[in-house]
Amino acid sequence: MIMLAKLFSLDVFASTFRIATPLILAALGGCMSERSGVINIGLEGMMLMGAFTAVVGSFFFGPWVGLLMGLLAGGIMGLMHAFMSVTIGANQVISATAINIIAVGIPNILIPVIWPGHFGISPTVGVIKDISIPGISSIPVIGHVIGHQNPVVYAALILVPVVHILLFRTRLGLRIRSVGEHPRAADTLGVNVYMMRYVAVTMSGLLAGLGGAFLSICYQSQFSSSMTAGRGFIGLAAMIFGRWSPRGALLACLLFGFADAFQAGAQAAGVGIPPDLMLAFPYVITLIALVGLFGKTAVSPAANGKPYLKG
Repeated sequence: MIMLAKLFSLDVFASTFRIATPLILAALGGCMSERSGVINIGLEGMMLMGAFTAVVGSFFFGPWVGLLMGLLAGGIMGLMHAFMSVTIGANQVISATAINIIAVGIPNILIPVIWPGHFGISPTVGVIKDISIPGISSIPVIGHVIGHQNPVVYAALILVPVVHILLFRTRLGLRIRSVGEHPRAADTLGVNVYMMRYVAVTMSGLLAGLGGAFLSICYQSQFSSSMTAGRGFIGLAAMIFGRWSPRGALLACLLFGFADAFQAGAQAAGVGIPPDLMLAFPYVITLIALVGLFGKTAVSPAANGKPYLKG
């Protein structure tokens, strides 16, 4: 009973939201990009570059400036992906793969330059501290789980309905979705397909950059070249799990977050399972949920991955 209580403690549920936050932001970015018809497997690289830039900004200017710099770095990477995919018409998967490779290489080159003696890992920097929400933090159970969290956790949760409303309740969202489904028809109606895709992919990068910044200066206090650990790809899986819907993606991210928090709690409780198997548990859960439950029924936007040539 004591071990069971540890496995399902309130701390596990509180950790679920922290672990899920970068996934939520990546999944929202994926929704924005792919709803416009641009595949973005570069979310991993955008997160990594956001994490690195945030640490640099925090080291020199403080954590809040670092957060802004990380967000902007992700946006710049998104803009690069948009240029290659939309303007040049390059293969979107190859373009995004290049983004991921660049994001791994640049920090490894710059870290020894910025911090001599460091290789692949930055020194510790200032972080954005957790806050308590008056009223909610004093509520039993709920207050312990959600009442005392990082500001970026709250921002991610707020962004889910914001992005949903943007995509499905606004004129801008209608235009973004139209260029992802029938770009030529949208073009004939006066919608600038290129502009809508640029906006969506850049916003995707901003969201991913924010997720990376959260990892390095909120969840942790330093950068390492492997810190994203596939979270960008998991965010994409969550997006597909949620059928390209922010609300559905949120549920998938919380599922992964709980699985990860559960395995950490299980190891702390001394469950007799090899640590490597426990570390793989959240990824296995994600794979089963994605393939077993939704792999055959999820249908992407009709023009997703197809460059549009005006003519």
